[in-house]
Amino acid sequence: MIDLRLLREDPDVVRASQRARGEDPALVDALLEADTARRAAVATADNLRAEHKAMGKLVGKASKEERPALLSQAQEMSVKVKEAEAAQHAADADLDAAHRAISNVVQEGAPAGGEDDYIVLETVGTPREFDFEPKDHLELGEALGVIDMERGAKVSGARFYFLTGYGALLQLGLLQLAAQKAVANGFTMMIPPVLVRPEIMSGTGFLGKHSAEVYHLADDDMYLVGTSEVPLAGYHSGEILDLGAGAKRYAGWSSCFRREAGSYGKDTRGIIRVHQFDKVEMFVYTTPQEADAEHRRLLAWEREMLAAIDVPYRIIDVAAGDLGSSAARKFDCEGWVPSQQTYRELTSTSNCTTFQARRLAVRYRDENGKPQIAATLNGTLATTRWLVALLENHQQADGSVRVPEALVPFVGTDVLRPAG
Repeated sequence: MIDLRLLREDPDVVRASQRARGEDPALVDALLEADTARRAAVATADNLRAEHKAMGKLVGKASKEERPALLSQAQEMSVKVKEAEAAQHAADADLDAAHRAISNVVQEGAPAGGEDDYIVLETVGTPREFDFEPKDHLELGEALGVIDMERGAKVSGARFYFLTGYGALLQLGLLQLAAQKAVANGFTMMIPPVLVRPEIMSGTGFLGKHSAEVYHLADDDMYLVGTSEVPLAGYHSGEILDLGAGAKRYAGWSSCFRREAGSYGKDTRGIIRVHQFDKVEMFVYTTPQEADAEHRRLLAWEREMLAAIDVPYRIIDVAAGDLGSSAARKFDCEGWVPSQQTYRELTSTSNCTTFQARRLAVRYRDENGKPQIAATLNGTLATTRWLVALLENHQQADGSVRVPEALVPFVGTDVLRPAG
């Protein structure tokens, strides 16, 4: 949730953020009204409670003759207090609903607009010129015996797959390399639960307009996570952290699940857009003052991983309308996919400022010992989709695929060759 102090002091900043996202600025006025109403309800309830308490003291001091009338007044006042408290609870609920309807305030400098309004910040590497017709990752994967979509669909339905043989080793190698790099850079490695409670999923901002993409187990009222960002954000919920020695950095290795609602007909071939995948995700708790610098560090660590698999990529500054409700700023690294002659997202790193931590009540103590809302950030370090760029960019004319040097120790070979 956004900072209500910012809303009260400069609502135009929040309205501008809503417009940049393509969202309704009138929600800002609704939140202002709910905030005013809630503060009025609190004041009324507090005043009535104080009057009721004072009247109770009068009853205690009253004479026998005065007491019946005062008791009657106290009972009437008690009814008014209960009514005021009920009104306060209703105002609290209205404020919470209006507060949760507002997305995080977009950081200054982020481009306005939607999915296609990103800005390219840098292009790294040059797309390879093939002297043969390059195959797509699925054709390569099937010929190499590393991807089996047909049996994935037989067992689980569309957008499921098996990674087989060296395909499984490639993914495990990618994730293990990511884990090693994360630990070397001060991250605590985590294998988190992939089922979370509603308050944790809501706290990270995934039950808003994108809730249709989340798998919900109705009988248990639990959610399957689409990223280990979710359980890692909930890891310190309701706590006061010690950030005196610097940021708390975690790297979560987990399977992830997405319904891909609204993506009918998009990327149905291969493993670009699937219902289940594995990922190593960086997650950081820090102070709001350090969040921007930490965001750049996360991007730098993603770049290290992309350099290790040796694929051309570009870095984009994601437009406000494509940020997701929790992010104030997001940078994506998109790898070159030769069969599509375009760049596709491989990593994403988001600065969520205090938005998630405010929902999840994650705080730290400032230099004066006063609790303050922490900032949270996240970033992808490796995921199943990377196999798409890896296979296509390193394919050879004979159908084999070169294994990047950094992955050879994990895979056990430097070249993948077609079966038979």
